[in-house]
Parts: sequence; C-alpha cells; structure tokens
Amino acid sequence: MRLSAKARENIAGWLFVAPVIVILGLFMLLPILMAMWVSLTDWNGQGSPFKSGVPFVGFDNYSKLFTEDGLTRQDFMTSVRNNIYYVGIVVPVQTVLALGLALVVNSRMLKGKGFFRAAFFFPSVTSSVAISVVFLFIFASSGAVNNLLAFFGVQGPQWFADARGILHLVLGGLGVVDVDNPPAFLTSGGPFGLSWWDWLAGPSVAMSTIMLLVIWTTSGTFMLMFLAALQDIPVTLEEASMLDGAGRWKRLRFVTLPMLKPTLFLVLTMGIISTWQVFDQVYVMSQGAPGKTTLTPAYLSYTQAFDSFEYGTGTAISFVLFAIIVLFTIVQRWLLRERNA
Repeated sequence: MRLSAKARENIAGWLFVAPVIVILGLFMLLPILMAMWVSLTDWNGQGSPFKSGVPFVGFDNYSKLFTEDGLTRQDFMTSVRNNIYYVGIVVPVQTVLALGLALVVNSRMLKGKGFFRAAFFFPSVTSSVAISVVFLFIFASSGAVNNLLAFFGVQGPQWFADARGILHLVLGGLGVVDVDNPPAFLTSGGPFGLSWWDWLAGPSVAMSTIMLLVIWTTSGTFMLMFLAALQDIPVTLEEASMLDGAGRWKRLRFVTLPMLKPTLFLVLTMGIISTWQVFDQVYVMSQGAPGKTTLTPAYLSYTQAFDSFEYGTGTAISFVLFAIIVLFTIVQRWLLRERNA
C-alpha cells in the first residue's frame, strides 16, 4: 500500500525524534516511575525494591509527612519552613540584584563593560562546593567578616552555630516580645506539629549566611539573561519615550519592565526551582545544623534515604517537593499572565 505524502512526513518525523524519546524514556521517565513505586513501599535499600518481599505501604510515607505526629513530620515541616523563608528572600533579592546589575552594565556611559560583566558573572561559573568552603573560612569565628565587624566595635555572631531566627532577634531587639519567654498563645499550638512561634522564627543566622552565598553566586547568571533582553529592546522605543517627556524612572517602569516580562518570568521560574532544590551548600556548610535551622526538603530527602535507610520516606519527600515546585510555578505564571485591559 502506498502511503500519502503526509503519512510519510509523519513517519519521518517520528523516526527523527525516536532516539530522543527512547533516551528520555529510559533515563528520565522510567526512573521517575521506579521512584514513585519506591515511595509507596517500605524499602530499606537492600536488594531490589521490586521484589515480592518488599512491604507495600501505600500512602503511609506521605501521611507521615503531614498527618502523623512524630519526628518525621516535625523534621519535614521544619525543612519546609526553612525553605519558605529561603525562597521568599533569595528569589526577590537575586532577581532585583540581577536586574540592577544588568541595567548598570547596559548603560552607555559605563566604561569597561566587558570587565564588569566578567566580574559579576565569575561567581556563577565557580564551583559551588569550592565557594561554600571559602565562605566557611570567611564567616568563621575568627574569619574576615568577624574581624571586620570587630574593627567597627561590633561583636560578630557564631555564624554557622547560631540557630536564632532573624525575626525573633528583631522582635526581641525592638522589645516587642521576650525571646526567652515568648507569649503562650504562640507556643501552645500551630499547624503540622510546629508552634506558631517556630513558624514565625524567620531564617536563622546560619541560614542567612547560606542565602548571602547563593544570592552572590546566582545573580551573575540572571544578570546575563536580563542583559540579553535589554539589548533586544528597540532603541527607537526608548527614544520615542524620551521625546514624549518620560524620565529615567518612567522609562524603566512603562517601557523597560514590560518588555522584560518574558525574561522576568524565566528568571523567577528558574529561581524558584533552584531555591526549592538547594542541597550542595547545605551539605557542605551546615548539614542541617544548628538545630535543624538550615535543614531543607532536598537535604532531608537525602538523609532519610541514605543515612536512615528509609528510602520510601525519602522518595516521598522528593515527590512532595516536586509538587510544591509545580504549584509555585503555576501561581507565578498566573500572577504574571497577560491581562486584557
């Protein structure tokens, strides 16, 4: 039977994409399905998780994270709390900083643009493990940061050993609450096994140091994205707004930022995904300490699986983390959607 031209084109197209489909299926889709099965079992890492003797527990691994009182839920909710503050601070700061750097290096008046672009981008291409080790020395008790603070008469904290929450410190410093004796209504109850006082602690001093590191190392990459988008904006559009009497800030608000909306969505999406998946900095710098204030869901998933040999729980955490990332991305897409006048 002779095939039509359209059918031959379809067959040719499938033949071209077949190698990619096979590779993605074998090395991405299949492992995801296997991991999903592991999350429904009580596999301890011995032998194959697909043997008949592996206990099938259904959604018990997921219920332990949300409904069952115990250390697993407490650790997971602590990690979620830590990561919420981490995302809420790192993503806006790194986005604003990256946009600001892009505007600076895109300025016509700036000389030595190539040097500044390379200088701002350099931390992004440096090994995160190497930079994390350097930060450990810089923020040590006798490190450069504390020595600099001592020069101005300020006693620096034990950065990676200080579990106090920033919001607690601020409220205590303002005299709003007694940090050592918080109000009973904040400590008597709260959602998911944590008190309201715990939820409102804010990022710890140790987590704030990790945030500073991540903001410094990621802003350069996002700066290049904004810079490419800025250079795509037609010069005539900017000149027309200047002729209409628009000042610098009005041009930024009504011309530049609307043109950067697709890039802004990309930067925010990548920022949300990377901040919810933070692992290597925590692994190198703190491993969840002090007092689990730098614990994140990604690191908790690792410790549950490879330290506690609870592979089902560790895998369940990873799928919950995936659902959180998808949810945040959908919400962000809805907020940045095009609105009809």
